[in-house]
Amino acid sequence: RRKAAPDFSRTLERALADLAMPRTRCDVRFSDAEDETLWSERGLETGEFFISPNPGEDLRALARIASGGELSRVMLALKTLASTDAPGKTLIFDEVDAGIGGAVADVVGRRLQALADRVQVLCITHLPQIAAYGRGHVRIAKSIRRDRTVTEVTRVEGPEREHELARMIGGADVSAAVMASAKEMLDARSRRQMGRKRI
Repeated sequence: RRKAAPDFSRTLERALADLAMPRTRCDVRFSDAEDETLWSERGLETGEFFISPNPGEDLRALARIASGGELSRVMLALKTLASTDAPGKTLIFDEVDAGIGGAVADVVGRRLQALADRVQVLCITHLPQIAAYGRGHVRIAKSIRRDRTVTEVTRVEGPEREHELARMIGGADVSAAVMASAKEMLDARSRRQMGRKRI
């Protein structure tokens, strides 16, 4: 692990650069177990990720300094770098959109779409920029019936999907302009997907 850590850190830095964190520095640091009772099948030491997301900052423990958006992207990068060649593998991303928006959400959506070329990806998101990249889209809604909470999962396709994306963009009141934005977003993602398939 100690031998592989420097190469892994550089690979993680490149993956984060693709996720709009272009000047991030990473390091994996190890500390020996203090006594034999802490030895385990995972080794005789513990490893911790250190990160510097901005130029001029010292490397610090990821768990202590990363914002929600940075943690989301580090998690996506790590899962992307993990072995993804097992047949039938499924990766689940919940709250991958925490603390991000706009252009960064678009970058994350593209990465998830590219990852879905190799494995099945299930992503729970509140951002239309990410949802539009999905090949399938389901709406999850909770309601109370007879004093019980009921969760409904509904697949949305075609015009209904456009309306759902418009609702994610504009809230309860969906105007014609918001609908046009949703349609444009879906069309752009579809063109990008078709372009990748031709390559």
